[in-house]
Amino acid sequence: MAETAAVSPLLEGAVLVGIVVAVLLALGAGYRVMRGPTTPDRVVALDTIGTNVVAIAVLYAISQDRGLFVDVALVLTIIGFISTIAVARYVTEGDIIE
Repeated sequence: MAETAAVSPLLEGAVLVGIVVAVLLALGAGYRVMRGPTTPDRVVALDTIGTNVVAIAVLYAISQDRGLFVDVALVLTIIGFISTIAVARYVTEGDIIE
């Protein structure tokens, strides 16, 4: 059976605090998505939620010592970037594809 590296209690605590902060910030951004007041505010809030989800995935990967979640975080980042560009183009030009 392979041995796993011991994680220090300080790192565990910092990761837990980071996850809690990221979740709270995502909830605050969720409020901004619902209340607006404008479409650009909603787009920025959705992008913030995506960034927080990526942060949570990376922190979870650190806490569980699993690199797979970092790959998931990278895919989520790419999808979030492309969707933000698409919505921004729709808001500015009224069409995504010319």
